Amino acid sequence: MSKSILLKIENKIAYITLNRPEVFNSFNREMAFLLHDTLDACEANKDVRAIVLTGNGKAFCAGQDLKEVTDPDLNPGFKKILEEHYNPIITRIRSIRKPIIGAINGVAAGAGANIALACDIVVAHEKVSFIQAFSLIGLVPDSAGTFFLPRLIGFQKALALAMLGDKIGAEEAEKMGMIYKCVPTEEFEETIDKLALKLANMPTKALGMIKELFNKSMTNDLESQLALESQLQIEAAQSDDYKEGVAAFIEKRQPNFKGN
Repeated sequence: MSKSILLKIENKIAYITLNRPEVFNSFNREMAFLLHDTLDACEANKDVRAIVLTGNGKAFCAGQDLKEVTDPDLNPGFKKILEEHYNPIITRIRSIRKPIIGAINGVAAGAGANIALACDIVVAHEKVSFIQAFSLIGLVPDSAGTFFLPRLIGFQKALALAMLGDKIGAEEAEKMGMIYKCVPTEEFEETIDKLALKLANMPTKALGMIKELFNKSMTNDLESQLALESQLQIEAAQSDDYKEGVAAFIEKRQPNFKGN
């Protein structure tokens, strides 16, 4: 059985680890499909209320394994790589109605950088760097890099990073709004665990709706967004967690959310 993707579930948190450290967790076909299956399993598992995506070793993910695309016996072709590997990963990350933390433990390059940026909350330690490495080998950004990056940091800055392939440190990435937070290296794992535990004990249904609202805001006009807010707010107000949240507020105690 392949161990290119590791899964650990504890405290209502699913920790998914990219596990090809010898090639900086770069993707081959097997690892891509296994990540699809793992994300699907976490979405279906009612005991999972938050997901952490990270990497093993010195890198988060270096993108595509170039050995696969340069070996005639292994190369599935870019059409399959994009349509069957990366695009489904991005759509899964954005559509799963549970919070996904990108715990960026090392360099995130190419598709690896854009998979990181597709996560709901991105935290990196101070030694991490992000690289839009595509232009450096004559390619264009994929994995929704041209969608998310300009929306996160602005058109001009994003275009420059995509063209020049500059290496951006985590501290600078936080300052420009590319990621949520840069933390000291020695505090990284504790920070991720605390954040994931907080999310796992929050009203999961409401968090999923918030995620849907922000997804749709990327393309909706104002009237459409207001209508969707109204629809989902009415739905949220019928949830058990809303009732618990109001009761806890009135009774001046901590709420005990169940995720429904």
